[in-house]
Amino acid sequence: MDASKMMTINLLLLLLLPLAESKEPTTTCGQAPLNNALVKGVAPDGAWPWQVSLHKNGVHFCGGSLISNEWVLTSAHCLRGQDPVTVYLGRQRQSGFNANEVSRGIVSKIIHPGFSVAPFNNDVALMRLSSPVTFTNFIRPVCLATATSTFYDGIQSWVSGWEDVNSGDLMQYDLPVVGNRKCVCQYCIFNITNKMICAGLKTDRSGACQVVPGSPLVSKQSSQWVLSGIMSFGLGCASEEFPTVFARVSQFQDWITTTIGSDVQPEFVDFISPGINKDREVSCSRSNCFGKF
Repeated sequence: MDASKMMTINLLLLLLLPLAESKEPTTTCGQAPLNNALVKGVAPDGAWPWQVSLHKNGVHFCGGSLISNEWVLTSAHCLRGQDPVTVYLGRQRQSGFNANEVSRGIVSKIIHPGFSVAPFNNDVALMRLSSPVTFTNFIRPVCLATATSTFYDGIQSWVSGWEDVNSGDLMQYDLPVVGNRKCVCQYCIFNITNKMICAGLKTDRSGACQVVPGSPLVSKQSSQWVLSGIMSFGLGCASEEFPTVFARVSQFQDWITTTIGSDVQPEFVDFISPGINKDREVSCSRSNCFGKF
């Protein structure tokens, strides 16, 4: 090949290169480069880069998860009412300076059409941000669990969120999954459905019960964090007796993808639990339900 043809090819490659680099998003889901200290309590800066804080009238009231460069997933019951919502991303604390945060309004909020206040079934909602965000180490999307994912009893999980709506730091707590059959037995007269996933601890009842609705429940598979649940409701304080109940993300894959449509879609990941699902062996009688309350 002569020198003139080689120069022409090189020029074409240079012209095409910016087009290839301009595609968004370029960040793989579920990556948290600054998450190096998994100890319950105050979360290090950037530990949960998909965590968002929802504000009405300047006050934090719910959490949520960034799932793409312009969509956030939260609880349906967080979005009832007509007050404008501001979304803060990259936020670490509810007062003082947050060096890595950005904020967005929302141009649409879409509550799952099957949502019911009692028993909080289908407690999921989507928000489209007023403009896309740029991914950084402090702002990144989480992976979503596919419809075929399995989260067996005891699977290690973490919930993050704020306890104090005015000044608190972002908190993190380990909450193992509680199988749905066991959760049904514990809640007894309350209706725990297959659209829900439960998590709680055997003895330690501190902290996690105070995290606001909409907050993410995640588990790690290989190098990726996968969103399994969206905090919905609970009795007590995230104990094994009354685990916290989350909307089960895997049950809403079709609804999420259909609702978002032609926009940048979130990434779904198969989360596969090792071992045997021992929750299948759990059974209980509701004859003594009213004695629990």
